[in-house]
Amino acid sequence: MSSASPVQCGTDRSGSVRFCLIRHGETPWNAERRIQGHTDVGLDPEGVHQAELAARWLAAAGARRPTRLYSSDLLRARMTAERLAERLALPVDLLPAMRERRYGFFEGLTYDEAKHRYPEDYAAFEHREPDYAFPQGGESLKVFSARVVACLRGLAARHAGETVALVTHGGVLDIVNRFVRGNPLQTPRDFHIPNTGLNWLLAGPDGWTIEAWADTRHLDHGALDELDMA
Repeated sequence: MSSASPVQCGTDRSGSVRFCLIRHGETPWNAERRIQGHTDVGLDPEGVHQAELAARWLAAAGARRPTRLYSSDLLRARMTAERLAERLALPVDLLPAMRERRYGFFEGLTYDEAKHRYPEDYAAFEHREPDYAFPQGGESLKVFSARVVACLRGLAARHAGETVALVTHGGVLDIVNRFVRGNPLQTPRDFHIPNTGLNWLLAGPDGWTIEAWADTRHLDHGALDELDMA
């Protein structure tokens, strides 16, 4: 597997693009319910295993097998993407624009710790106030959404006719789901974002659609055994 330098997001082209967006595998901080943001945490053994199972599944995806592979440049995403790259025989292009949201002084705290230490800030976070930005370098939902959506649109413009795999983060996927469905940033989340869940989108001349969301069949060993026998 080779890894390219970070790239910028694309230029306009017409045509349809299929995306498989993948949340990174589990990290120790996921297991502890600790807020990660831009803090560079690697995968735990379970996360490595999840990534390997997702890689096997996508390698056997037939017509949906990815032809391009991108990843956030944060370690937990890169480690996940490396497993995909080995199975798919694709290089990984790194996208800093698809990093997790910057959570400022919340990073490193558990959700309970953040709520106890900073109740007013936590209330703004919990209520999804679009203009609220965490102190000490954090992002607002509005700014975060703008960078994610701009990059996703750029990838769609660049890769007409291709299937693009992108390893990213839970917060990014939250934004993507709302963008495709046309839901406001502040509405409560009504969908799941599991580690290494596969989220399939189609971007074409008629707009964006979700084909499947939070698909974790690859984590079922029986399903993988059926793939191996096919």
